[in-house]
Amino acid sequence: MFTGLVQHIGKIRSIDKSSGDLKFEIETDMNMSEVQMGASICCSGCCLTVVDKTDSSFFVDVSNETLSKTNLGAWEVMTCVNLEPSLKVGDEMGGHFVSGHIDSCAQILSIEQDAGSRRIKVSIPEGMSQYIPAKGSITIDGISLTVNKVCDTSFNVNIIPHTWDNTTLSDRNIGDDVNIEIDMLARYVRRMIEVKDQA
Repeated sequence: MFTGLVQHIGKIRSIDKSSGDLKFEIETDMNMSEVQMGASICCSGCCLTVVDKTDSSFFVDVSNETLSKTNLGAWEVMTCVNLEPSLKVGDEMGGHFVSGHIDSCAQILSIEQDAGSRRIKVSIPEGMSQYIPAKGSITIDGISLTVNKVCDTSFNVNIIPHTWDNTTLSDRNIGDDVNIEIDMLARYVRRMIEVKDQA
């Protein structure tokens, strides 16, 4: 479980395709002596398992199923990645509960300056409009954000300077795909309504 509060920016150091799946080596300033083998790390929103590590990097395997739901297939050497270690008992809870299970990719439609902040418009993936309410939470590339406005086919988020400067959003351009995880509470509430309506 994660919070959507990015703690580190990693960088793809190497990509190995020899096994059929992709294996990424991610360079990081995390203290790798404290990261156990098999630990989960949220990598730009996607929960991945540490399968090997060095003093300054860790390795993750990415299956075809993960590639089909995320933008990880577009990662290249030197691509920057948002990183968040999994929550530990007693950790402060910020952001919102994030599972690291990506629902879909969505496309950045526009990026506009708004005083010191940026307003980003993102397309709504097919079948997900009912899970994205105004003022609700959403995770974009592992970042916990509040939905400001919802239209028929898109939604807007406001990015304050701190988030812009300390995540990979500043590397994003119009037309780029981002990883989307809808709020799990919205998912459960929607499911409860559907079950009630069917009763």
